[in-house]
Amino acid sequence: MIIYNVTINIDNSVQDEWLRWMKDKHIPDVLKTGLFTRNTILKVLGDEDSGGHTYSIQYTCASMDDFNRYENEYAPALRAEHDKKYKDKFVAFRTMLEVIQWTE
Repeated sequence: MIIYNVTINIDNSVQDEWLRWMKDKHIPDVLKTGLFTRNTILKVLGDEDSGGHTYSIQYTCASMDDFNRYENEYAPALRAEHDKKYKDKFVAFRTMLEVIQWTE
């Protein structure tokens, strides 16, 4: 199992609107690709002095093949939409994580 993690610091001036847009538009569009099985939104605590709020948006997929297909077929357009809407209001970085053990 692979977790695709997007960590994003969003400017205070658009944070509430951005979070609604992520929940109502962007994340559903990512999930509609059919390549991810679940999504989690996490807020980083203790970053209030950064001028923004930091979130970790995590998407789970079954394999690197699924992720690579997402990257090649869907990610460019979805990222472009986000970048245009929130230009100069965010900083983001992406990481890939492989799940070694999952306990519930």
